[in-house]
Amino acid sequence: MTKERSELKSTGYEIFIGILSILSIVNLGLLYLVQDASLDTVLTVMNGIFSVVFLADFLYRIVTAPSAGAYFFKHFGWADLLASVPVAQFKILRTFRLVRVYRLLRELGIRTVGRALIKDRAGSSLYVLLLMGIFVLEFGSLTILRVEQYAPGANITTASDAIWYTIVTISTVGYGDQYPVTDPGRVIGSGIIVLGVGIFGTFTGYLANFFLSPKKPAPSVGAAGTGTVTVEALRLRLEESEAKLTEIRKLLAEPTS
Repeated sequence: MTKERSELKSTGYEIFIGILSILSIVNLGLLYLVQDASLDTVLTVMNGIFSVVFLADFLYRIVTAPSAGAYFFKHFGWADLLASVPVAQFKILRTFRLVRVYRLLRELGIRTVGRALIKDRAGSSLYVLLLMGIFVLEFGSLTILRVEQYAPGANITTASDAIWYTIVTISTVGYGDQYPVTDPGRVIGSGIIVLGVGIFGTFTGYLANFFLSPKKPAPSVGAAGTGTVTVEALRLRLEESEAKLTEIRKLLAEPTS
């Protein structure tokens, strides 16, 4: 149990990977259930992003695992590797990541998971920001394309246009080559802008705090081992006092001339 538990990473990280796995499986279902060229393009781009994330996850796990062989063969590392390949037949293997998250929640309990997320607020916030960026990129692109594609005078008419518009908008760059012409599109664009400012502003603050905040000083010997130092000092002083008392007794015992 201890070794299996050590295969798991931080609580926030496991939940982050689990949510991405759920989203990738949902996208797989949409590809087969909804026959739409624009949807296929957006979901293909998102699958490419997920494949990179899952490949990095596999490499991270196998490098940090207590036993690379045990992780690869016993804890479904082979499934993690195949699931990171951008091939539709292998995407279903991402369910093994959901099994890992379920095992984490079952072993720790919901309350313990909640306390762990609150304790690691910085890490949890980073994962939330990454999830928000991914959700906005996918659903923002699909939504803006749906309301703009057939509007008179629209310039966001393809899936690539929608993805490009969402990327430059969420990153607050705003080239202006693609823009919404309908009122619903402008509302959606305004929402993407606000979310983009919040995501990148918070992310920048996180990086600045991570790299620029001073490291906590190591506890001094006096502060860390106050009890030990005090006892040792008292012992030395007692020995010095006994030595001086012995000298005084010798002086008193000497005969006076």
